[in-house]
Amino acid sequence: MRMYPFLRIVKELILYGRSDSQPLLEEYVSHHLCWPWDLDVWLELNNGRTLTIFDLGRVPLVRRVGLHRILKKNNWSFTVAGSSIRYQRKIALFDKLKMHSRIIGWDNRFLYVTQTILRSGTPTTNVLIRVAIVSSEGIVNPEKAIYVLDDKVVKPELPIWIKKWVDSEKSRPWPPS
Repeated sequence: MRMYPFLRIVKELILYGRSDSQPLLEEYVSHHLCWPWDLDVWLELNNGRTLTIFDLGRVPLVRRVGLHRILKKNNWSFTVAGSSIRYQRKIALFDKLKMHSRIIGWDNRFLYVTQTILRSGTPTTNVLIRVAIVSSEGIVNPEKAIYVLDDKVVKPELPIWIKKWVDSEKSRPWPPS
């Protein structure tokens, strides 16, 4: 039975999650290892576990940029509201991984985070994650949190590929038929 890697998250937060230690839009680089319990039946990193491994970079990033303070103060949560993932290379047992995590921008509903896993300098997997800041009333405009954090931050233009993904998600039927 696979469990969520709480101990790995705690380790990342203790060792690398120094609160307010980096600017909002700066990339965070973390290092990980593919353990036996991360594997699937083909002895490679399980596709679902890959998303969990991305948490090991995203959770410390939220703390390092200081967003966790605003979330806690306002009783808001930070929840994945969608993702698009690309698997390009196999990750095997005990592979050493380097992960790049970065908040790439936001719109009036979501923050967009991009994360890439590299093995020996070669990209293996990339994910685009849209994250909602949620209150008891629903989704909070990310700018409410961002400008409390840094009122001088300049909102970056979302890359065209992200805008196209956002547009395609708007046309996707919900609930699914």
